[in-house]
Amino acid sequence: MRIIDYEGCYRDDLIFMILEAKDALGRIPSINPDLLDIPQNYLEKGDCFWIAIDDNNRVIGSIAYSSLPQSQAVFLHRLFIKSSLKGHGIGSQLLVFAENHLKQIGKSSIKAHLGEPKEQWLASYHFYPKHGYQFYDDTHLVKHIT
Repeated sequence: MRIIDYEGCYRDDLIFMILEAKDALGRIPSINPDLLDIPQNYLEKGDCFWIAIDDNNRVIGSIAYSSLPQSQAVFLHRLFIKSSLKGHGIGSQLLVFAENHLKQIGKSSIKAHLGEPKEQWLASYHFYPKHGYQFYDDTHLVKHIT
């Protein structure tokens, strides 16, 4: 597996992977509007969107962030893993990759929002605390980095 910057040639494969991941969670698969134009919604704003690809050059995971104005904080977005590969450490590798990048560029805190209802996103509610994130309300977490 390799983690690379998002490129437009991976758009359809990324969208398919996310729809498949949502379906595996028992959700009605729908596409988030920001994914239809990743360059405009992330890259042109100075934020990042990364994908994990396998040896066959297929998208198996994703993670992105948006900077919060007038702060050193960011919000994580679109941490998805191909459903058949969950539990293989891909999510952890993507999260650590993003955290290391954010430390290097001087960000001090990372926030994440978890989906509702909780039952459909249960893995996320266990994943983030395992990586040092703390709840500051029912569906939001934060991790302070230095």
